[in-house]
Amino acid sequence: MESKRAIIAIALSFVVLVGWSYLADHMGWNDQPAPQVQQEGTAPSASQAAPQSASQAAAPAPRAETPVFLPSAGREVTVVTPLYKAVLHSGGGVLKHFSLTRYRTAITAGAPAVDMVDTASTVMSPLGLLINGQPSWNTGQWSFDGGDLSLGAGQSGVLTFTGEVDGVRVVRELTFSADTYLISEKVRLAPLADARTVRLGFTVGTGNLSPNGGQYDHTRVAWLHDGSFSEKTSASDLEKGVLETGALSWGAVMSNYFLVAAAPVDTTGVTLKGKLQESVYRVAMERGDVSIPAGGETTVACNYWFGPKDRGLLKEAPNQLAEAINLGWFSIIARPLVDMLEFFHKYVGNYGVAIILLTVVIKLVFWPLSHKSYKSMEQMKKLQPMLQKLREKHGDDREKMNEEMMRLYKTYKVNPAGGCLPMLVQIPVFFGLYQALLNAIELRHASFITHLPFTDMVWLADLSAKDPYYITPIVMGATMLLQQKLTPAPGDPTQAKIMMFMPVVFTFMFLSFPSGLVVYWLCNNVLSIAQQWWMLRKA
Repeated sequence: MESKRAIIAIALSFVVLVGWSYLADHMGWNDQPAPQVQQEGTAPSASQAAPQSASQAAAPAPRAETPVFLPSAGREVTVVTPLYKAVLHSGGGVLKHFSLTRYRTAITAGAPAVDMVDTASTVMSPLGLLINGQPSWNTGQWSFDGGDLSLGAGQSGVLTFTGEVDGVRVVRELTFSADTYLISEKVRLAPLADARTVRLGFTVGTGNLSPNGGQYDHTRVAWLHDGSFSEKTSASDLEKGVLETGALSWGAVMSNYFLVAAAPVDTTGVTLKGKLQESVYRVAMERGDVSIPAGGETTVACNYWFGPKDRGLLKEAPNQLAEAINLGWFSIIARPLVDMLEFFHKYVGNYGVAIILLTVVIKLVFWPLSHKSYKSMEQMKKLQPMLQKLREKHGDDREKMNEEMMRLYKTYKVNPAGGCLPMLVQIPVFFGLYQALLNAIELRHASFITHLPFTDMVWLADLSAKDPYYITPIVMGATMLLQQKLTPAPGDPTQAKIMMFMPVVFTFMFLSFPSGLVVYWLCNNVLSIAQQWWMLRKA
């Protein structure tokens, strides 16, 4: 009885941990950002024409408004690399677009490239400098000497923007590299007269990075403080504003797959201000009290990331930007699982097949534990008639009944917890794999079986999206039900009913799971059924 209760507790814990976000979204308990309605090429609405500056992002009552990006005399400057196409404005170096060459918005033919800076977020002036809390792109006078950059593999190039803002000469040197999404900046500050102390803010901003992510992929504000990862996901919290101060390595807007971050080189005494406004997520990383001597010059540096959460490239990035790929409590398990998935993909060229192979390996590793679990269940099944008699005989005396049950277990050398303890060991592996598959950029738009067999109906063409016809989760639920039939039923009728109801609960949850996760769970169930059938035949 105790073992069955433990199994039920494990199953219900899984339901709570995995199903809560789905239920909360379905019931409307989670606040979601308002849909972004402004389209490419349309003018900003009146409410967008004067939003709050990024330096005031955390103000509790955002009444004061500052000018937004309004292009002054100047022109567009284009940077083209094998990875992206960036468009900046010469009036201060504000980003207008940042299109990722290798990532599309959808799997359909002709889908546009993912633009990390769409029209709505351009209005909020990403990559613009804040000087003493003021937008340098509107309050200063800027010049630009140079031309567009077209970089081939291994090449890098620099764009230099020069301006005068609030009595300070500002020179921005932005370095772009062809082989990474990292942009490095050096800001040289010199007073036009006496010595000065200024506050310098580096800004990034973007729209919704997960428009089709559902409840498993939220756009959020995240940061790394003293090596510790934190994030805010709730739209209501982000609309109020986020304020953090200290040794901040970076601040970012991110989804499961994409990252827009600012990472000051000097991380001491940095203030992060983040806000969701007009469907645009913004972050400012502010360096306070930057001293500029009279007749001298002070240099402040920052790095930016606009692109996918590419594990290989982020490992080489400064300021521990790789920590943006946060895999939760079980990251120590999740990271090697992603590496193993990549290993299999190199040989089979299909991530769906790679997931199946990974499932087989995990099943083989836990085969001895599963074997022990099933063997213990079979032993318990043989004891069920005797246990039922004990319940009938000592039903009114629970202490006596438990005493007799323990004597029975000892006599037949059966461990009542033997069936569930091996399952407990496997739970961290499942959650590690859950996080690995949910956050692997490799699975975004990766196909398994593109069309339903013998039809032209698109099916498992994107392992990061749900099964459009719910075939895999329904089959998965059927395999769970079959598994329950093969497993010895609990002696308690109430417990038996709860256990039989679990496949229904899991099927409901898995309907909107990314199909890559469903493929894993379905494959795991099939292998478990095969193992149970083999043990029954052997018995």
